[in-house]
Amino acid sequence: MKPSRDMPGTASAALFGAEPALRRMLNYWAATALLYAASITLLACQVAYGYAPAAPAMLLASVAGAGVLVFYGLIRFSAQFKLAPELLAVLQTLFAIACTMAAYTLAGPLRAALLTMMVVCIAFCAFALRPRQSLLLSITALVGLGGTMWRLQQIDPLGFPPAVEAMTFAYLAAALLSTAVLTGEMTKLRQSMKLKKQDLLQALDTIRTLATVDELTALANRRHMHEVLRLEERRQAPGNGNGDGNNGGKGSCVALLDIDFFKQVNDRHGHALGDVVLREFAAAAGAALRTRDTLARWGGEEFLLLLPDAAPLEARQVVERMRERVRAMHIDGLDPERRITFSAGLAERRGGEPFLEAIGRADKALYRAKAAGRDRIEMA
Repeated sequence: MKPSRDMPGTASAALFGAEPALRRMLNYWAATALLYAASITLLACQVAYGYAPAAPAMLLASVAGAGVLVFYGLIRFSAQFKLAPELLAVLQTLFAIACTMAAYTLAGPLRAALLTMMVVCIAFCAFALRPRQSLLLSITALVGLGGTMWRLQQIDPLGFPPAVEAMTFAYLAAALLSTAVLTGEMTKLRQSMKLKKQDLLQALDTIRTLATVDELTALANRRHMHEVLRLEERRQAPGNGNGDGNNGGKGSCVALLDIDFFKQVNDRHGHALGDVVLREFAAAAGAALRTRDTLARWGGEEFLLLLPDAAPLEARQVVERMRERVRAMHIDGLDPERRITFSAGLAERRGGEPFLEAIGRADKALYRAKAAGRDRIEMA
């Protein structure tokens, strides 16, 4: 049986999960696991050279290795256990502090170098904890290690000279506190950059919307409609599988619509009510469209309708539905006897002609509809 190509991806998903946040947390865990492995290897070297006792060192290595595996399980199934990332970070740091305190008692003359691991632990906190939490963990580490040093110099002042332990503690305190402050500033900077990124994405969404949508009517604007027409021409081009002969013999139609006597609405009732009429017209006309139809504000009170894969009769039925819905509108502030209507010019795209030519013919048909008394549809 041939192995599936998806097996590596499946195995990775099983080990590290599929969600990006979980995978990121487990990547951090993998980095700490490598650090633990390096520390255990160095501890084994100390035992081999006689700098550390074998039995306690083996016990510490076993506890550290088991702890790493336990934290993998807690992180991997944190959603099921309902464990927050902050809590997991604090628990891992406290475990690392405890391991470092135990290793300090075993490391002999190399114990001062071991304290660099503590600085690394606090630096890792910057990825998951707030600055105050990192500072509290630094203080916890100092209290724990300070108590360990004080106890060791009391029990064995020759092996742990008080002056040396005091100066080692001072160096550690300076390193840990400065690291906590720096990681705190880094966290603030990351949060600030994250907020700025979110603001930028929102601004881009707004710009994208303004570039494609008419602000007043929420229909496509003229710029975006040109792009829609270009895409439709490309879709219907021969050889694309959607051109003539592949859509049941139907072509596409365009219609130009103009609200009748709209200037009178603005002159008698003001532009505010005129804007209401435009919004209500867009909502009513849009409700009569088919799924793939696109209605755009072409300019002022003029609108352009694209009806893909529609024969002239079907297109005319759509525009007639629009007329009925628009005539049925009731707009507060407008004369009760006044009904909003529109005139329309409808044209079928001929063969592979540009849509702009079909729009030009629809425009001429629109003028004929106006000249014939308005509130009607004329075919090009």
